[in-house]
Amino acid sequence: MERNTMSYKARQFLMFAGPALILFCMVIIIPFVYGLYLTFTSWDGVSATKPFVGLANYVSAFKDYYFWSSIGRTLIYSAFAVVFVNIVAFVLAYLVTSGVKGQNFFRAGFFIPNLIGGIVLGYVWKFVFNRAFVAVGEAITAGAVPSLLSTTGGAMFCLILVSVWQYAGYMMLIYVAGFMSVPDSLKEAAMIDGCTPGQAMRNVTIPLMRSSFVTCLFLSITRCFMVYDVNLSLTKGEPFNSSVLAAMHVYNKAFIYKDYGTGQAEALILFIVCAIIGITQVYVGKKGEVSA
Repeated sequence: MERNTMSYKARQFLMFAGPALILFCMVIIIPFVYGLYLTFTSWDGVSATKPFVGLANYVSAFKDYYFWSSIGRTLIYSAFAVVFVNIVAFVLAYLVTSGVKGQNFFRAGFFIPNLIGGIVLGYVWKFVFNRAFVAVGEAITAGAVPSLLSTTGGAMFCLILVSVWQYAGYMMLIYVAGFMSVPDSLKEAAMIDGCTPGQAMRNVTIPLMRSSFVTCLFLSITRCFMVYDVNLSLTKGEPFNSSVLAAMHVYNKAFIYKDYGTGQAEALILFIVCAIIGITQVYVGKKGEVSA
């Protein structure tokens, strides 16, 4: 059989890529298209009929004050979480590639929090904030100490702290790969030319690690924008719905209040906002990449 024919290539493609393509369509493409269709209906998730309402759900979404409030909180949460996740991850990556004794053990230890499911992680940290920190505070002050989760600012701080603790280890591995990709000869040449270690880091290592920064920023932005599990188990949006992030609001709209149409419309808007921010960040970051 001629291997250059289109039929042969098509069979080879279906043999190797076909299963993955079918699964991708079933898990991603079909649900996305069906969800897009639901944005034009007033389906409640129970009835057999799905009345067509046109753009009414999008109008409701744009008029939904609580939705835009959750978007605002998500932007604030993401801004702080993304910055601190990448700062902590970069510092950890530098430490575990500097030749410290037992660095492989520390790499594994810092990565472990990322392996814990968000629901479990939220409940563990909820116990820490409500019981452990309160007990320590009461022992120090000899008085009643409120939990951080009981205040509006404290709940958001807790979400940011837990997210940094969870994601920093994963981003650390990407930065470790970035550090290891920088040739030692370039760093040695910079030191011979009179650079201090800080100047060599700023002028040689960091520019050559730009692709690592782009990847870590993209992953941390998308994860923070779509966070739901930690938000649910740690704060449940309390107190007074002050920590309801966008993903939780969308879920509540669709599955708690049975307004699937508006919920799907708001989910699509959230997806578009996240995509615009993520793609813009990647485009700007890629423009300045340099090679060794």
